[in-house]
Amino acid sequence: MQDAYALATIMLEMSKEKILIVGGGFAGVKAALELADDDRFAVTLLSDQQYFKYYPALYHTATGGRYANSWISLQQIFKHKKITIAQDRATTIDRKAKIVGTESGATYSYDSVILALGVVTNYFGIEGLEEFSYGIKSITEVERLKAHLHQQLIDDHKPDLNYVIVGAGPTGIELAGALPMYLRHIMKLHGIKDRKVHIDLIEAAPRLLPRMARETSRSVQRRLKRLGVKLYVGQAVQAASADELTVKGKSIRSHTIIWTAGVTNHPFFKDNNFSMTPHGKVWVDSYLQAEDDVFIAGDNANTVHSGLAQTAAHDGAFIAQNLKRRASGWNMKSYKPKLPITVIPAGPHWAVVTWGHFHIYGWLGWVLRELGDLVGFHDVEGTWYKATEQWFTEFGHEEACTTCTAPDKK
Repeated sequence: MQDAYALATIMLEMSKEKILIVGGGFAGVKAALELADDDRFAVTLLSDQQYFKYYPALYHTATGGRYANSWISLQQIFKHKKITIAQDRATTIDRKAKIVGTESGATYSYDSVILALGVVTNYFGIEGLEEFSYGIKSITEVERLKAHLHQQLIDDHKPDLNYVIVGAGPTGIELAGALPMYLRHIMKLHGIKDRKVHIDLIEAAPRLLPRMARETSRSVQRRLKRLGVKLYVGQAVQAASADELTVKGKSIRSHTIIWTAGVTNHPFFKDNNFSMTPHGKVWVDSYLQAEDDVFIAGDNANTVHSGLAQTAAHDGAFIAQNLKRRASGWNMKSYKPKLPITVIPAGPHWAVVTWGHFHIYGWLGWVLRELGDLVGFHDVEGTWYKATEQWFTEFGHEEACTTCTAPDKK
């Protein structure tokens, strides 16, 4: 009897469609949550990180916020879910055999695969930039930046001459607005007399937020100027060293250069001969397929609003629903882009909200941003209780982050 039950269990598992999701960002996590409890699928999430990264809060963590606000354990997200989580870096794909190979040499077979690997930093070959700049896209980068900010104050007993942020997209704007308050906070912690700090924001495009409406750019520009941020627009970075940044032939003295400007598609796609657009995105059909049973989601796909967290979550849910439809014998639906709501904070209790031609600025925008984060956490946590618990981690700071080694500390 037991043998018959075991055999029946094995046969049931073998009959399930094997879904491999590569990437633990918004798209991958959302797709996994949608598919995890459907008994028709055996779902594996393959990620090179053990944490989900909540990009909208990275600037907050980099300026004293709790690590738990930006990084959520994948094990925590999928607790009690029917899903296998594997930590490894995908390197190859064999379309014929339907196998993804990894850096460790392990292989993962699939019936359908969702590739949502995200983007990587691009320094555009600028001399010295990778070596001498700081970033905020990973726990390691945030730790390195925070440790530098503290150590520089400890060593010099005064702020840097200039804190330079390169890139006036959403992350650069958010960081420029939050950094002055954080620097004053840590100066107080180290017993240093409050001094004016100089924040420079550099953008190669002719205006801030070049992908957004001009009205939004102008409003954010006025806000940052009121906060004392010095703006350099239409000025490209040419080189960096330990002591300065060269911008349009002129030098800005600084030991603190923070790069938020450039990203490029994950090298996995080029390395594996995917069909790419001139801008480096993967061509997809109306079902977000690059090839039969190979789906592309989020930042990697050539879709209208690719590059935004809301789009990635929308893509993940769309692909998951189509896989369910197909498993039920129904036709898959065609992809319809969803117009995202963009909310960008710029300093304490101020944000700009844009949704098509609809714009809100100021304190109300900040309130909507806080509510938007709650919705964003719900997208990846799956329940309002867990999302609310995660949301409350935003309201608090690390006290003295000279080592910055507690990504799961609440």
